[in-house]
Amino acid sequence: MITVAIAEDHQSLVDGINLLLKYEEGISIVGMANDGEALLEIVRKKQPKVVLTDIKMPKIDGIAATKIIKNEFPQIKIVAFTMFSQHDAVSQMIAAGASGYLLKNSPLEEVLNAIKTVAAGNTFFDRGIDPSFLNETAETTSQKPILSKSEREILRYIGQGKTSSQIANLRFTAVSTVEKHRKNMMHKLGLSGKGELLRYALEQKYDF
Repeated sequence: MITVAIAEDHQSLVDGINLLLKYEEGISIVGMANDGEALLEIVRKKQPKVVLTDIKMPKIDGIAATKIIKNEFPQIKIVAFTMFSQHDAVSQMIAAGASGYLLKNSPLEEVLNAIKTVAAGNTFFDRGIDPSFLNETAETTSQKPILSKSEREILRYIGQGKTSSQIANLRFTAVSTVEKHRKNMMHKLGLSGKGELLRYALEQKYDF
């Protein structure tokens, strides 16, 4: 049985996918979410075999959610289901750990194909995407602004999914101090919003 969790902030699309898969033999939908936080709750409780997720979602986006899921449950297969066909979006999802990439303008039947393909241990790319570009150029890394020791410690905790309150308790400091560090890091790194800071935190290897 292929257990599936779906994350998509457009309920009508969720309903369509649910209708498609509901009576499909060998597939069971174990949860549906409209944002990244709800998806993580479902995954931690149900541990589905496959996750179908949008990239742009409230609270935690699909890229950050994928990274968290793969860190906690490496065996779970993830398929991006999105409108974004740009190389940057594809490469970020694959780098985060996704095994498949499907565009929303594809026939819904392709959702079933993608789920079965990744569940079998293979990769799946929408026919509208040529994945060869992933191997064409080496990834370049730009030099990041240097963070202070305290900021790096807090960044590590952020990457572990901890809240400002939890981080404050671990560091025996005030929540306002943690929030101030968050703002300083976002300013230094040119990020906007906690979601982007979380994504950046997840991209680090915590070797400091």
